[in-house]
Amino acid sequence: MIERIASPKRTIEIVKKNDFAFQKKFGQNFLIDSHVLNKIIKSADITKEDVVIEIGPGIGSLTQELAENSKEVIAIEIDNKLIPILKDTLKDYDNITFINQDILKVDLVKLVKEKNRNKPIKVVANLPYYITTPIIMGLFENNIPLDSITVMVQKEVADRMRAKPGTKEYGALSLAVQYYSDPYIVANVPPNCFMPRPKIGSAVIKLTKYKKPSVDVCDNKLLFKVIRASFNQRRKTLINGLYNNLNKEYDKEQLKQALISTGLDLNVRGEALSLKEFADLTNELFKI
Repeated sequence: MIERIASPKRTIEIVKKNDFAFQKKFGQNFLIDSHVLNKIIKSADITKEDVVIEIGPGIGSLTQELAENSKEVIAIEIDNKLIPILKDTLKDYDNITFINQDILKVDLVKLVKEKNRNKPIKVVANLPYYITTPIIMGLFENNIPLDSITVMVQKEVADRMRAKPGTKEYGALSLAVQYYSDPYIVANVPPNCFMPRPKIGSAVIKLTKYKKPSVDVCDNKLLFKVIRASFNQRRKTLINGLYNNLNKEYDKEQLKQALISTGLDLNVRGEALSLKEFADLTNELFKI
């Protein structure tokens, strides 16, 4: 039986054997709890038909489980010092491809076409916290054939992704994620499940991608401009936030009429609007 990587003992062995130094700049915290790994695999609904992209495999704790449960794993790792460790640690598996590159620079559309004939893939990862949002938004915005994203992130970020209108966590990230997907928090994960221990709690969140965006909007780029403008100055009313942060593209009277046509109170703040209301407001502004 192949020894599991996800244990404190095995992780320490691998780190010492390879004289590996954790890189703070890459946000390296290796998962050492097999129960958490099992929850990730189960919630991601990995089957032998799936091609899975893993971002930041580290020393291969999650990669090992993915390889045993999927058809193929494409493990993308930015740290070139980890590639030989991964190849050695996971030498018993013939269904893993290692790519030593920054995930933000990988042509994932081309990769999915080559590896999965353009059929939707699943992304599973223990994400570096400093770059979570750009990675997730890149996956959604670049038209990659995608079924779901199941990732370990900072707990605070997971809470923001699934936040509802009127809460302090609610913001541009909540709306962007919910435009593309249905977010569900699978588990909260304490710091002692990692080596080295992070200072903050984590959470596993699954984002099941919608076949088409959750709201109808004439111009999704304008939608996200409106959303960002609405949250740039949270204390201001929506009309003032839009006026100040949309480069004066609309005068106050135009904004007032758009809010009235959408059925919104003129004193409403952006944090009170649902995604549907933002879409309706955007469609009114698009007509101007």
